Amino acid sequence: MTASTPQTSASAPVQASRRLSVAPMMDWTDRHCRVFHREISQHTWLYTEMVTTGALVYGDVERHLRFNEAEHPVALQLGGSDPADLAISAKLGQQWGYDEINLNCGCPSERVQKGAFGACLMLEPQLVADCVKAMRDAVTIDVTVKHRIGIDKEEGYGFVRDFVGTIAEAGCQTFVVHARNAVLKGLSPKENREIPPLRYEVAYQLKRDFPQLEILINGGIKTEAEIDLHLQHVDGVMLGREAYHNPFVMANFDQRYYGDTRAPKTREQVIEAMIPYIQSQLDLYGPHGLKLNSLTRHMLGLMQGLPGARGFRQTLSDSKKLALGDPALLREAAACLRLPA
Repeated sequence: MTASTPQTSASAPVQASRRLSVAPMMDWTDRHCRVFHREISQHTWLYTEMVTTGALVYGDVERHLRFNEAEHPVALQLGGSDPADLAISAKLGQQWGYDEINLNCGCPSERVQKGAFGACLMLEPQLVADCVKAMRDAVTIDVTVKHRIGIDKEEGYGFVRDFVGTIAEAGCQTFVVHARNAVLKGLSPKENREIPPLRYEVAYQLKRDFPQLEILINGGIKTEAEIDLHLQHVDGVMLGREAYHNPFVMANFDQRYYGDTRAPKTREQVIEAMIPYIQSQLDLYGPHGLKLNSLTRHMLGLMQGLPGARGFRQTLSDSKKLALGDPALLREAAACLRLPA
């Protein structure tokens, strides 16, 4: 697996489907997490953590944008509200090889609000349209928007319908709908993922009203049965926390939703595939750079639901063993599954 570097010319977008995807999640969906998820599903669309435009315009571009070629298809999610800065950032994203640029219009955190982006942008649909147009003018890959269905007490369907309609006029064809309101004052980001009620029917209605658009649904989805139900109404399903805490939920996605005829990997095969990747990353950054835990922490849920899963997690959380920096610790952890529960 090799790290992506800037490309001298724009590569052709990956011809893949967003029928299933894993949500952008801060502190979770970093490049190591995405490589791990890619070992489980070859086709599920992956998203980066949100990267702010300031980090790219004024910061270390390579640190924020490097990724592994094996991650494709992979989208870069941007946070920002200045059309010019978003255009620069989107262009950088395409140069580094990402398959999609996604604009965050759904994060409700106070820190993001202070930056005048995230969910509060839903109150300024024309500004979002200007941002989308600026990015579309700068790149040839897809520019998409992830948003909520309302803000605070604004719960009427007309609010989100008009938001989507305005952005669609700017050329955006794909909308990821987190089917909850965002409460900008009084709830933490965690509470915003749990307390506002899910209203999936709003996303369904958007698809009926905008049949020409690609509508993806996000929020609280955990099982294949739930995915199957949603796919009767919308074009795609985005999993969030379930994909992180129970990643093997994706094991059959390639066969079930993409028609892949290859047998899914077993958990053991995923572990064996990750060991050389982890070793390569540790070798690349040295003992005083990347720590083993930075990679294995994303794998704690791999054995979710199996007898011995607790021992697996405990072994991978043992600070003394992690300090040795040996990725074979994964094999030791997996051996717990052969012991009595």
